[in-house]
Amino acid sequence: MKENIATIPLMDAFQAKDECPFCYLEREAEQHAVSFILGSAYMEDDIREKTDAVGFCRHHFKMMYDYGNRLGNALILSTHLKKLNQELAAEMKAFTPGKSGLLKRLKKTDATAVRSAQTPLGAWIEKKTTDCYVCDHFHRIYGRYLDTFFDLYQKNTEFRQLFAESKGFCLPHFGDLVETAENKLTDAQKQEFFPMVFSLMQENMERLQKEVSWFVEKNDYRNKDKDWGTSADSIQRAMQKCAGGYPADEVFKAKL
Repeated sequence: MKENIATIPLMDAFQAKDECPFCYLEREAEQHAVSFILGSAYMEDDIREKTDAVGFCRHHFKMMYDYGNRLGNALILSTHLKKLNQELAAEMKAFTPGKSGLLKRLKKTDATAVRSAQTPLGAWIEKKTTDCYVCDHFHRIYGRYLDTFFDLYQKNTEFRQLFAESKGFCLPHFGDLVETAENKLTDAQKQEFFPMVFSLMQENMERLQKEVSWFVEKNDYRNKDKDWGTSADSIQRAMQKCAGGYPADEVFKAKL
């Protein structure tokens, strides 16, 4: 199978021996997107048109602020806020409260239900606070990476070996892999793939549990002279395994 724009990053990610190759790819993609936007792209009309319309999620606003280039951030926000305020004004003008009722007023507020919009204005706000230019950048290529994973799994012996010797995946990306396998693999291939990936996940989840447990025990004075083994950085790796991402990463900043 010939290497291409999708296979090379995926092979690199598995060769990195990370706790999750897809987290590795996601970090690469979001850092590229942030440095692209705040490099010089924010001066380009077509890029600004997109960022004005889509905006950014909380996580990537923070990442952009940390990256630096305060003027670039200000220019992006100035036109984004202009468009946001125009849309907000239109949404509020069109807003019509729903009919009230005694049972509604007596019912205690369910915080999870509040997050599920019941009004057009709430739905608009929900969309505006979850849509994100940087997230979209990864989502556009993530599906291609998932498809490429299964192409390589079926056709590339070297990749199958890398996969078999990997540390598995974080739970969110593992879930995506399982769901994608349902559509990409034949019934016969599923009989091979699922036991393999399940065994890989179980083995590596249990490995991390042992590493974190040893981290706890190592802090007992009776074990102070014993070797840390692989547990010294197990906290951040276990957090990644449970929820994805890199909690111990240093702030991503512009290179001066």
